[in-house]
Amino acid sequence: MTQKSTIPEFTLTIQSGKNRFGEKEGFDCIVIRPGDTLSIVGPTGSGKSALINDIETLAQGDTVTGRYILINGEVPPESFVREPAFKPIALITQNTRCLADLSVEEFLIMHIRARRPGREYLLAETINLANTFTGEEISLKSRMSGLSGGQTRAFMIADALIIGDTPILLLDEIENAGIFKNRVMQSIQGGNKAVVLVTHDPYLALTADRRIVMRYGGVSSIIEPTGQEQDLVEDLALIDERLNKIREKIRLGTAFSSGSSEALMIAVGQGVTYK
Repeated sequence: MTQKSTIPEFTLTIQSGKNRFGEKEGFDCIVIRPGDTLSIVGPTGSGKSALINDIETLAQGDTVTGRYILINGEVPPESFVREPAFKPIALITQNTRCLADLSVEEFLIMHIRARRPGREYLLAETINLANTFTGEEISLKSRMSGLSGGQTRAFMIADALIIGDTPILLLDEIENAGIFKNRVMQSIQGGNKAVVLVTHDPYLALTADRRIVMRYGGVSSIIEPTGQEQDLVEDLALIDERLNKIREKIRLGTAFSSGSSEALMIAVGQGVTYK
């Protein structure tokens, strides 16, 4: 069970900037509230990382995009920008290498004390959630420097969801971590954190409440699903579940028969078209 944000009635507003041609972006402002999920999609080099960096740094027209980020409709206080313990945003990047040779337990206790002391009772819940995201078990005695990339990403997401007090969580391409991304989305949605994720994955993109489409270094459009994509989302969930099972079998050294390719084509819905 995730913890409620300590910041009441929190909103984050993105005020539009410009793309790399100097043209105004395709929106005036985007308001994000706890419980929202937004996906950021677009080709490589379209400006996805620049957008989440603007959010994470609480940009004030001081980046190449010229965007402004407001908290509760106002310029963020200096403490939100300079003090990690007060920052309302957590960013889980693709680079999750941990240089400190701490145990998982020591790392979590350090995070608890930095954010809000006295919540050591959340240790087991955090590890249990992390282990639902990854096929490689993590324990409190595991060393942070010894975790695989997938384990580290799963652990960091669980840490942000359970222990982090930040009402905004930014995720950068979690599909590349080898974790169960559908389980991550199920844990995120309906919670009390706003989640913004950069993704190339169709399932992750389509399950978000809104899609921010990037082009030429700026926001091109914002798509709000009408419900017509739901059948496709459900099919993608089944495909993803089957692919996860195949992936786990490969990890365990399973050899496949000649009929396996037919099963895989059924899994990916050969012959099915969506309009």
